[in-house]
Amino acid sequence: MHCAGRKQVSKASGRKGGIVPKEPLDEQAIRRRAEEAGQGHVFRFWKDLPQDGRRRLLANLAEVDWAELAALVRQNVIERRPPELPPDLEPAPYIPLPRTGADHAQRRGMHQRGEALIAAGTVAAFVVAGGQGTRLGFAAPKGEFVIGPVSERPLFQVFAEAILAARRAYDAAIPWYVMTSHVTDQETRDFFEAHNYFDLPRADVKFFPQGKVPAVDFQGKLLLAARDELACNPDGHGGSIRALARSGMLADMAARGIETLSYFQVDNPLVPPIDPAFIGCHAEARSDMSSKMALKRDAAEKVGHFCLSGGRLHVIEYSDLEKSGEGRKILEAREPDGSLRFGAGSIAIHILDRRFVERLNSDARFALPFHQARKKIAYVDESGVRRKPQEPNGIKFETFVFDALPMAGRPVVLEIERAAEFSPVKNAEGEDTPATARRDMIRLAARWLQEAGVAVPRDDAGDPKFKIEISPLAARSAEELKALVARLGLHEVTGDLYLGPETA
Repeated sequence: MHCAGRKQVSKASGRKGGIVPKEPLDEQAIRRRAEEAGQGHVFRFWKDLPQDGRRRLLANLAEVDWAELAALVRQNVIERRPPELPPDLEPAPYIPLPRTGADHAQRRGMHQRGEALIAAGTVAAFVVAGGQGTRLGFAAPKGEFVIGPVSERPLFQVFAEAILAARRAYDAAIPWYVMTSHVTDQETRDFFEAHNYFDLPRADVKFFPQGKVPAVDFQGKLLLAARDELACNPDGHGGSIRALARSGMLADMAARGIETLSYFQVDNPLVPPIDPAFIGCHAEARSDMSSKMALKRDAAEKVGHFCLSGGRLHVIEYSDLEKSGEGRKILEAREPDGSLRFGAGSIAIHILDRRFVERLNSDARFALPFHQARKKIAYVDESGVRRKPQEPNGIKFETFVFDALPMAGRPVVLEIERAAEFSPVKNAEGEDTPATARRDMIRLAARWLQEAGVAVPRDDAGDPKFKIEISPLAARSAEELKALVARLGLHEVTGDLYLGPETA
């Protein structure tokens, strides 16, 4: 279920305002379905709407899955079923970071297996990039946010260079699927165009928007964002599963021979978009879906938790745990050594098998459950005046990609080193901010340089004195960096340093 809504218009169209379909819409059939669903109030302004407005409203309503909407209203408004924690939650097993020689040998084997799959052209990258940088005070797609501490590379460029470096290393095509939103789609396409696709082949960068779902008030009635438009919201990162099918991207993957999809979110500049060890681990387990995890910083860190229930892998959200006394006990539970019992944090990095994604889309009903969030939703009242409520006035529905894990065969959870792979940009202040992400990028680059034998001056707190940044096009690992610094004759960092494509 999703809404057409107002979309950004391409430069070629030359039009302003919403895009409305040219094909005829059956007003009577659409009106009848809305009335039967008890949602006929959405036509209250019909007689005053211009022709374009009428077509826009009909296009919105034509995309509503009325059966799905009725089920959501029944569960979340009429019955108001509260989310319940499974009574048998246990910490999920995971493959820990290597500590012994045997562990390191196992990781090397995973790495080699993953490299073979990448070189065979069966792996694609998939970034979820529909959000805007609103919380950062940034009025543009979040992928355009500048994050490079020295280069000022935007997030999209950081990932593009990693994918390009992998293509060159393995002499293989690695298509990149970029999920946008209806709000950010055209701007994202224009951004890539303006930057010449960061030297990636244009045919191998595929854009598609995620779906949207209509919001309802606390009586289950559809809200109008305008007289001719439903109030809708993106259907969550779980909607990426459905959007891949609806957009034709799954068919595109099948035509290219893609079997493995490397999923990540646009706000984490440390994530390796193509990780041979992770891909090899997934393949070795013959898993439908695999996940990376990082040990939680502390009990209060707001990340999901990998758990077992009924023998199946689940991710339980922090917000669901803190709502109940039993959940808070889980958050605080400790092992005898003092570590968190439920310390495996979900960091939104997954590997998905293409055929598994196809199966999730094979039934008439979308496989992933919807979750509700009570929000302040702008709407037009009965007189047609637009209102911005001060308190929550409606319900938004969304899906989470990790809800596919209980349906996955042989799921695997792989521990990663947080300092090397996870530093998201979510907030303007505090933790997980642009400042902390840049700090972690600098720390990682400094560590690589020191491992390569380069002296890195540090301050009293132990942090590098200078800003340091390394593009994957210069070196993809500390091992690759050793050869580069030897060729450059670099022995000490004496000022801000960027090792970019031109230094490779």
